[in-house]
Amino acid sequence: MQSRSLVYRFQFAEDTDMEEVEKTLFLSILAVGFLHGEAAVRLDAGYAVDAEKRVVAVDAATETGRAVTRVFTGFCILEYGDENFSIVRGGDPLPQTPAAAEPAGAAA
Repeated sequence: MQSRSLVYRFQFAEDTDMEEVEKTLFLSILAVGFLHGEAAVRLDAGYAVDAEKRVVAVDAATETGRAVTRVFTGFCILEYGDENFSIVRGGDPLPQTPAAAEPAGAAA
């Protein structure tokens, strides 16, 4: 049985340091690993980062992936402020490459 795809795409403001955003994502993954275990995170926590496009995509199709999304969202609100990023929930699959981290059909 194939699980439904659920990907959250985080779009960050121009003045947000994407290197710091990526560190925040890794901290979120580490925190969720303490709760769900390293194996669950390795198997279920998919993500892609496109620093040039200022996008982070997180696969939330599993309980572990949803936990990463929630922790990452909380850290981002705390670190960067609510006004410096937006989140779009979509059914598109997680990108195979970071450069494809934007929603389907969004390319100009």
